[in-house]
Amino acid sequence: MMLIESLNIGLPKKETFHGKEITTGICKTPAFGLLNLTADGFEKDGVGDLKHHGGHDKAVCVYSLDHYPYWEELLGIKLPEAAFGENLTVSGLRENEVCIGDIYEAGPALLQVSQPRQPCRTLSVRYGRDDMIKLVRDSGLTGFYFRVLRTGSLKKGDQLQLKEKDKNGVSIAFANSIYHHRKTDCEGIERVLDVDALSASWKKSFLELKQACS
Repeated sequence: MMLIESLNIGLPKKETFHGKEITTGICKTPAFGLLNLTADGFEKDGVGDLKHHGGHDKAVCVYSLDHYPYWEELLGIKLPEAAFGENLTVSGLRENEVCIGDIYEAGPALLQVSQPRQPCRTLSVRYGRDDMIKLVRDSGLTGFYFRVLRTGSLKKGDQLQLKEKDKNGVSIAFANSIYHHRKTDCEGIERVLDVDALSASWKKSFLELKQACS
C-alpha cells in the first residue's frame, strides 16, 4: 500500500546549520488536517531557491520514509521529520519502481511524476556534510517530483493509487543512473527523452547530453 505518511509545509526563512546561515524552505513541518494543493504546490509552502526548485513541474517534492533507516545508519543521527525537505513523506514508492510520467490519485488530486529530485547544496549545509550531494547521488535514493494535473485537498494518511503507468517505463532510478553516472549512454539518453512527461528542466539537460553524445 502506498500512503502519505506525513504532509509537510514551510515558508523560506533564515536558518543556521553548523555555523552557516542560509535562507531556505527545507525545514518543513507536518501539517494536520486537509491542506489545499494548487498547481504550484501546497498552500503555506514555499522554496528559497526559485531557480532550482518550485514551478509546475516541481510542485510537490516526494521522499520515501522507507529510506530513513538507511540514512540514519549512514549519518549516525536520528533524522528530523521531512528530513529531505519533502512535501510528501510516503511509503511504498521507491525509485526503482516509480516511472516518470506515472499518474497517481490521492484524495481528489491527480499527480504525475515529472523528474527525479536533484540533491542540492542545502542538504550538505543542513547535515554538515560536504559529501552529502555525492552520497545521495550514489545511493540513488533521491526522491522525485509530482506535477499537479488536478488540484484538491490532501491529508496525512491518504492513499496514493496508481491510475496510469507511463508506457515508456523509465524509472526514477534509471533516469538518475543516466544523468549522474552514464552521461555517454546515448541509447539511455534517448529513452529518457522519449518520455513526454519529462520536466522542462530535465529535458533541457538531457538534450545537452544528447548533443555531447553525438
